Amino acid sequence: MDEKDIPKNLREEEEKPSEETKILISSLPWEIDYLGNKLFNYEGYWYSEDILQSIPNIHTGFQPQETDIILASFYKSGTTWLKALTFALVQRSKHSLEDHQHPLLHHNPHEIVPNLELDLYLKSSKPDLTKFLSSSSSSPRLFSTHMSLDPLQVPLKENLCKIVYVCRNVKDVMVSVWCFLNANKGVDWGDFRQSKKITRAEDYSLEAIFESFCNGVTLHGPFWDHALSYWRGSLEDPKHFLFMRYEDLKAEPRTQVKRLAEFLDCPFTKEEEDSGSVDKILELCSLSNLRSVEINKTRTSSRVDFKSYFRKGQVGDWKSYMTPEMVDKIDMIIEEKLKGSGLKF
Repeated sequence: MDEKDIPKNLREEEEKPSEETKILISSLPWEIDYLGNKLFNYEGYWYSEDILQSIPNIHTGFQPQETDIILASFYKSGTTWLKALTFALVQRSKHSLEDHQHPLLHHNPHEIVPNLELDLYLKSSKPDLTKFLSSSSSSPRLFSTHMSLDPLQVPLKENLCKIVYVCRNVKDVMVSVWCFLNANKGVDWGDFRQSKKITRAEDYSLEAIFESFCNGVTLHGPFWDHALSYWRGSLEDPKHFLFMRYEDLKAEPRTQVKRLAEFLDCPFTKEEEDSGSVDKILELCSLSNLRSVEINKTRTSSRVDFKSYFRKGQVGDWKSYMTPEMVDKIDMIIEEKLKGSGLKF
């Protein structure tokens, strides 16, 4: 349900940013990104002004429970797929994988698993968690984020929950971002608090996106620091952090889904494996199946067309769009930034 569809008396009260937050933002260095929007550098990462304002709300309002699951990713890295897979896994005792009324057959995964900084704490430190199927009182609660691990450290100090991070080759991320933006040219990406549409005739430029990624000036970027924050978490605390690669999910889906289930303390029983439960989850959450769901074909949220979340999902699609010079440049940057970390794409 879009916010405009909610009666005014039932909407959450929007909290105004504190003077302290306003002063902080005004003091931060900023750059213009490939969208023409102003991004502010806060503790090494780039944020839009409104997402920056959500961080204090998360710090004061988000109270993780030990059974919570946070699905983290840089945008366009397999977020939609991970949300669907995780929900199907942890709720399979409640929602049969063969049920024609399964929530994933009637809701977009982003309607089911809310984003902390956009869906919940963008406007309020006390959001209504019951608006989302997977964040209500039932356990485990599911949340997602596109932020790095750093701004989440404050609420996680009290109760550390399970965190799953999916990482994707940066070249495919850039191409996916480019295609996604051009499929939603009417969205005003400069203001996440509003649902207004804009008129834009020209396509977004892959070259401009590429240069911003290379410079590290992207929303929630730099890309490499974002990935490294969760990579280090997984090395230091593998009980609470699982680092997954999109390419591994594509190459070995059964192995990776079983690995995800083990990490989330809901492993498949022998009976489930014998009855084909792993394959049923993979089919339910497959790109082709989710793309065919009616709501994903026809529904437009307040910001984007749902169908734009389901493009190709291919590994190596960048080869059709990037020049050899672009490939060499970004590969050299990534190799340098990840040197000594043990993380490789």
